Amino acid sequence: MMTTPRPLIWGVLNVTPDSFSDGGDFLAPDAAIRRAHHMVEQGADVIDVGGESTRPGAARVDAATEAERVVPVIEALVASGLVVSVDTMNASTARGAMEAGVRYVNDVSGGLADPMMFGVVAKSDVDYVLMHWRGHSSDMDSLAQYDDVAIDVAAELSQRISQATDAGIDSARIILDPGLGFAKNPQQNWDLLAGLDTIHTLGHRVLVGASRKRFLGDLVEPGQPASARDGVSATLGALLAKRGVWGLRVHNPQAQREALDVWQALSEGGQ
Repeated sequence: MMTTPRPLIWGVLNVTPDSFSDGGDFLAPDAAIRRAHHMVEQGADVIDVGGESTRPGAARVDAATEAERVVPVIEALVASGLVVSVDTMNASTARGAMEAGVRYVNDVSGGLADPMMFGVVAKSDVDYVLMHWRGHSSDMDSLAQYDDVAIDVAAELSQRISQATDAGIDSARIILDPGLGFAKNPQQNWDLLAGLDTIHTLGHRVLVGASRKRFLGDLVEPGQPASARDGVSATLGALLAKRGVWGLRVHNPQAQREALDVWQALSEGGQ
């Protein structure tokens, strides 16, 4: 029997025209709904629905447009029995998604982009993903300055946890995301992953979103599409499973499921 629990697989569903990996592919609600069910068939435990791209340099989307994109999709997915998360920095979108039945609010800004977010989440019973974040996509690359990235990220997350709990969010409902690629250069991403135990010491579940990100592009042949990073993404996910992460946010649930199957089989071998 494994002593480390198997991580949940979060399937990324971008209901956007401009996400770095699959922008425009699932903008139409019917296409998004079909994709969500396919990801569940591939092994996704949670569908994470987002209506605003957070790739470097991406333009902001107003909250009304974001909600128009995601809420109808969320309603349909929840009605069909799927476990759903909303990926949003906007409190109003989070509120609409919670009314539609999401189980999680995944806020890449950790409550910094919208001062109303903590209060809205506090009035609900959903779990809240609090990610490390220093600024919007337009300027986050200039904010990648750290003395020790793992220690600094943990300290900043600890501050945000305190503010979230002060706002009324139950500590047990908080999930941490180290924010790979957000105000972090490739080497800092690797250093942060190497120091992930520092994040674990904060005492919360940890969700990691490394899938298809730019720093993994250095491990595959140059010039390939983002989907060519699925293999290295899944390998990293299996290695992080051994490190005790609670969840993995991925674009290709099947590749991640198969990699976790290998990790689990090896972990249980000889027992």
